[in-house]
Amino acid sequence: MNPAYDMTYRVEHFERGRAQRVRSVDQRLGGRGINVTRVLNQLGKYARATGFSDHSFAAAAELEMPVDFVHALPWVRRTVVISESDDGTATALWEPGPRVTEPHAVDQLRVRVAGLLSDMSGLVIAGSLPGGVSAGLPAELARAAIAAGVPTICDFDGQALELAAGVPGVVLTPNVDELERLTGRPAGTIPEILACVEPLIADGVGAVVVTRGGAGMVAVTPTRAWTAALPKPLAGNPTGAGDAAVAAIVAALAAESAPDWPALLVDAVATSAAAVVIPVAGEIDRVLRDRLLPTVQVRELESVAVRP
Repeated sequence: MNPAYDMTYRVEHFERGRAQRVRSVDQRLGGRGINVTRVLNQLGKYARATGFSDHSFAAAAELEMPVDFVHALPWVRRTVVISESDDGTATALWEPGPRVTEPHAVDQLRVRVAGLLSDMSGLVIAGSLPGGVSAGLPAELARAAIAAGVPTICDFDGQALELAAGVPGVVLTPNVDELERLTGRPAGTIPEILACVEPLIADGVGAVVVTRGGAGMVAVTPTRAWTAALPKPLAGNPTGAGDAAVAAIVAALAAESAPDWPALLVDAVATSAAAVVIPVAGEIDRVLRDRLLPTVQVRELESVAVRP
């Protein structure tokens, strides 16, 4: 709902307080939802993006992917990633975004999503919110989608995530930092993650998939839990890796009413890693993804966080 122009500056080595010579610049349409849509289309899954935009961003997006935006933003923010070629370090700067200026924009988005529900096989609600939009809107949209039988993933942070965690059946995909902010507890180890997730599952969340960067993922459902990772993490730009993982997860949830979670995690880890090696967000190396799939290691966890 708060799209962005993603700027990637490549430098040899970034040093604070000094003028830097940028080796190359990439600009593309971005934001979590846009990145998920782009990766889904790369995976051969038809996906449409909706949310808030200005006319220029919407027109540019229409040239690349199916979109259906509510034109309600005075301008679209930028995100800047400084990617260092010497060691692969990436530094990100996120602009907050503008306020929604159209007084009926939220109602228009509600109507738009409601009209799409009958044709949906999966829904991802992702990213930050622009000013003037209630933190409860993502949870409201998720509740409506789940009531219509649509598998729904919520991938955002802060108060919006807190409210979405109260929607029965929703799938949450926080990273470790987001999970710690949501629960107020440490989540640096697998036992800590399971302890954080336990009350969320008990309150009715359908599943929680915690992304851990190079350490892989932990997935918890109401009955079982697993961890999945590559034998060795790949170096590169992690921006967009989480979005690629979400794309793989929603594709699996949309394809099966009872997904094979170990297979889902294999695909999610490989797809996420295939995004890390690409210097810009929203793209994956499909050849590498196919090579990585058989190398992903999945282990079932004995978890106190799940119910028999």
